[in-house]
Amino acid sequence: MWLGASIVSEANNGFKWETKEFNGLDYVTLRSIKEFYYFDDIRYGSVITLEKTDVKMEVRPGSQQCRMNGVLFVLSHKVIDQNGRYFLSKTDLIKLVNPVLRPTHIHSARVFGIVVIDAGHGGKDPGSLGPYDNEKVYTLKIARLVRDILQSKGYRVVMTRDSDVFVSLANRVNIANKYKNAIFISIHFNSSDNAGASGIETFTISPVGVPHMGRGVRAGDFQTVPGNVMDSASIMLATAVHSRSLLYLSNDRSRNNFRMNDRGIKRARFDVLTGIKIPAILFEGGFLSNRVEARKVHTPAYQQALADAIARAVDVYRTSITRR
Repeated sequence: MWLGASIVSEANNGFKWETKEFNGLDYVTLRSIKEFYYFDDIRYGSVITLEKTDVKMEVRPGSQQCRMNGVLFVLSHKVIDQNGRYFLSKTDLIKLVNPVLRPTHIHSARVFGIVVIDAGHGGKDPGSLGPYDNEKVYTLKIARLVRDILQSKGYRVVMTRDSDVFVSLANRVNIANKYKNAIFISIHFNSSDNAGASGIETFTISPVGVPHMGRGVRAGDFQTVPGNVMDSASIMLATAVHSRSLLYLSNDRSRNNFRMNDRGIKRARFDVLTGIKIPAILFEGGFLSNRVEARKVHTPAYQQALADAIARAVDVYRTSITRR
């Protein structure tokens, strides 16, 4: 059976997956997902909803969008509708749905006490240019705030840079790979030719056979890279950081509700994701090319809320993978 090892081990009691191949890729029915993960209900329509007490999963036929408990994920492949039977790709089942729904089954996730914080850009590389300041300034400010919070919680924090210096991508990867019982969080801010582009997004390593977000498949995408060892752990780390950031930045009950758009958790082949051998994500905290959003990013309240969210997400991730 082609399903992932952790799924197969629990499926040997007679559970039978409904599978089908489309265009050379393996898929499983949404009905099988309902049964295997013990969803109480599945409702069909323009949006298909699977729901149980603590989880609500929504997908749209023909789309690569999936929401789990309100958080947007961009699937590796579109949901297929074949005469009223709906299919999710094997890759998305194993590399997204299963680790998010069952984080304690992520065999690659290790107990950790070290957090490597990567403040994007620096020195001669300003990153995105903003109307108030440049990306490299904000990434370092947030990284320092996160460091201080995590250290107060007892974590050991390693900074890839702690001043306005240039650090190559290769050196960032080398720093991260020195530590085995660690996680890696790279902090960035976005820019776009579209001045209206807004929101936060989080990237994790593309699984084997899945391209960098926004481009077509290349031959190299089918080669395993070091980061793929941590596929499942990285998507869970991304889920923790992305969901907490949305909660802390877009909370109606907070006096600092920045109303940030959810651009989703996406797949990418950035160097810091492909080369790093520990759970790794790259987080984009807003668009500096959007003047309204840049004004938010520039405020100490936004910077503190984002740092609080990232630090809290580290706790959430650690609890999720260790609760047995």
